[in-house]
Amino acid sequence: MAFKMKKFSVAAGVLSASLLITACSSGNTSGENKSGGESKGDKVVVDIFQGKVEIADQLKALTDEYTKQNPDVTFNIETVGGGADGAAALKAKFASNNAPDIFTNGGDQEAQIWKDKFEDLSDQPWVKDAFEGTLDGMTIDGKVYGMPLNMEGYGFAYNKALFEKAGIKELPTTYSELEDAAKKLKAAGITPFSIGYAEWWVLANHGLNLPFAYQEDPDKFIASLNDGSGKIEGNEQFDAFFKLLDLTMKYGNSNPLTTDYNTQVTLFATGEAAMIQQGNWIQPMIDKITPDMEVGFIPMPLTDDPAQSDKLMVDVPSNWVVHNAAPDADKEAAKDFLNWMVTSEEGKTAMTKEFKYIPAFKTIEATADDIGPLGADLLKYSNEGKTYQWQFMKYPDGAGQEFGAALQSYVAGKTSKEEAMKAMDSTWAKLKK
Repeated sequence: MAFKMKKFSVAAGVLSASLLITACSSGNTSGENKSGGESKGDKVVVDIFQGKVEIADQLKALTDEYTKQNPDVTFNIETVGGGADGAAALKAKFASNNAPDIFTNGGDQEAQIWKDKFEDLSDQPWVKDAFEGTLDGMTIDGKVYGMPLNMEGYGFAYNKALFEKAGIKELPTTYSELEDAAKKLKAAGITPFSIGYAEWWVLANHGLNLPFAYQEDPDKFIASLNDGSGKIEGNEQFDAFFKLLDLTMKYGNSNPLTTDYNTQVTLFATGEAAMIQQGNWIQPMIDKITPDMEVGFIPMPLTDDPAQSDKLMVDVPSNWVVHNAAPDADKEAAKDFLNWMVTSEEGKTAMTKEFKYIPAFKTIEATADDIGPLGADLLKYSNEGKTYQWQFMKYPDGAGQEFGAALQSYVAGKTSKEEAMKAMDSTWAKLKK
């Protein structure tokens, strides 16, 4: 499926004068065999498999509210994400004939892999309310197979108090300005970057997305990798990415390869580091550790051209899908819950005030106070048209993990930049369809 250029008119629907406007734990697992059906009599148990650890508790509270209103429907939620391999866990559940009724999918390449498991959701009421472009990644042959969770974005989140302490008066938007800011922070006795390179996806998905997104035509570049006419090795934007990676290592915390997601976020949220490469999904964790912490976003710049570098990465991170082979009662309850989540006042309030989500639907309004300062900065950038799309969803299946291993080897000093790029070219050639 060709990936259309997305045009997110988020700001038009959710911004006003007052600025209106995915990571690791595990929940319960039922162990029941879904093929035999879990619906008994009028009772329905909907199994949900999802990867966003940050909203695990909030999602449980929301399903409990739905059950209060619909006593015959209960939920079993399993959360596997962040440092755990959610994709492998989901495949294992299907392989063991224990498939969930609702699960998540990243869209694009991942949607093509899983499409035979999806229920057609084209007739669902929420479809007409989605922002333009937000359904593209889950639309196959004109049919909509997934409901977007939200809009998310990332860059370097920064601690405003620590920037002020270091005397940084102008926010960095280019590579040289970021390097200068890192030097000022270090001189003030502050660790500039919290880096968690124990997580392959921090490097290979969110990090490596930069040089893909910076290409003059990302889809054309990806096509060149597929037909063998293009290469990662020697590409100007990938060279620039390694320069940025080196900067974070030079001015980051020690032991980045043993720093996992939770540790990385905790270092930042407790004020032990001034910047972190993560997205607005960490807002609930920051709020829990250090309420009212003043934070914002700056870009992850590869160049000194602000027209190119002063952008954040914004896209639909994942989508809710319904298993087409689930028992009929489970499927109907699953569809009703998903629709309720984005149309009921309880659902809309939870998504904005509790999940801290930037809505993917024009019928859901949220203030900057609702979604937090990180979300507010994302919307500011979006409103100004200063965003890049996420390209990592277009990697061949399994390439992200191998890219991560190549980059971790580089971070460890075991391989050179050239060797790492050659390894990534080999991975693409091996796994491309």
